[in-house]
Amino acid sequence: MVPGFDCLPTQVIAGIIFSSHAKMVTPRENLFKIFRHEMPEWIPVAGHCDPYNQPSREGMDPDLAAALGEVRWSDTSTVTFSRYLGLDIMDWFGAPFRISRRKVEVQSVTEGDKTTNIWHTPKGDLREVICVCRDITGAVSSNRTEHLVNSPDDIPAFAAIFEDEVIEPDPEGIARAKQRRRLIGNDGLLMGSMDGTPLGMMYRIYSGVAALAYLWADAQNAMRDLFAVMEKNYLERLAVAARSDIDVLVGVDDTSTTAISPAMFEECNLALTDERVRVAHEHGKLYFHHSCGHIRDLLPLYRLTKMDAVHAFSVPPVGNVTIAEGRKALGNRITIITGVKELAGPMEDRPAVRASIHRMMQEAGPWDHFILNVVAYPNRTMEQTKFVADCCREFRK
Repeated sequence: MVPGFDCLPTQVIAGIIFSSHAKMVTPRENLFKIFRHEMPEWIPVAGHCDPYNQPSREGMDPDLAAALGEVRWSDTSTVTFSRYLGLDIMDWFGAPFRISRRKVEVQSVTEGDKTTNIWHTPKGDLREVICVCRDITGAVSSNRTEHLVNSPDDIPAFAAIFEDEVIEPDPEGIARAKQRRRLIGNDGLLMGSMDGTPLGMMYRIYSGVAALAYLWADAQNAMRDLFAVMEKNYLERLAVAARSDIDVLVGVDDTSTTAISPAMFEECNLALTDERVRVAHEHGKLYFHHSCGHIRDLLPLYRLTKMDAVHAFSVPPVGNVTIAEGRKALGNRITIITGVKELAGPMEDRPAVRASIHRMMQEAGPWDHFILNVVAYPNRTMEQTKFVADCCREFRK
């Protein structure tokens, strides 16, 4: 049981009936039932919207389009999107800490959608280039075309960045988190996104996959020392965020065996994950591990940790593991939070789409540690998205 969650209120506040035997509880309490290892009254179906994952404006209700506006990270778009569809809310919000630096300076030059950063550290200079990618659908993402760490020679300067940083509460961010919790109310949970594991941050942000492979082969001891420096910093960030009104801390790792091996995860991330969980639980928070890649061969290792959920569990064709396989590999404690793959595939045959969704949900039985996440797709209209959401909600255990 997560410390602090045994005293959550259980009185009747509102009732939303999604199954033939649902009881009168709020969506928030229904979600917490899962993490108290109780049977939920209904299978939670939550929504998600962000700059990269946002619905097509084609045929969209003008009032919804106006309410969404230009979608930005940590804005209220997930709340708006979820409430429009009548879904549970699992909002995505940046963890409210701020970072200051004492000796390290960053020189930035932006030309259109390209930003070049030069990091001046006591151990030398590092350079990265970040490009904003804009899809014709309106989706927006940022990608590194040059990374900070490319060889063992870059490690001392890179470590110096984390050693130099001062982590403090962000008063404005904390106030926004409190305001967002009030906005969500009893309709769901507020998730605080933060850095993934040092290993994950290297392939995602700081070195890329290819350079990380060489670094791990050629400078393994130096990499272990670097990861210790990075994680000390990340734990300070997590501890600050855990004292806010956020309900869940989410380590955004994008874990995938297309980037690392299970052996690398086992060596670098098992004890680290449990320490993150310990800090989160001490403050009455949950801890999710965001894994949107190929994770089939990592799930037995996840089972060894104390993580509360695998967030963004990806089924084929995006990922490489089914719900049934995942449930067996993870056991009966860790919750699977998965997207609905049918939004990514052909939808012309609506009966086939419905049947596919119901087959996937059937695999999740006994449905005590399972949450569906209807993610907005820029190539899907709200009509198509609502159809998929309705298919999820009509499923009967």
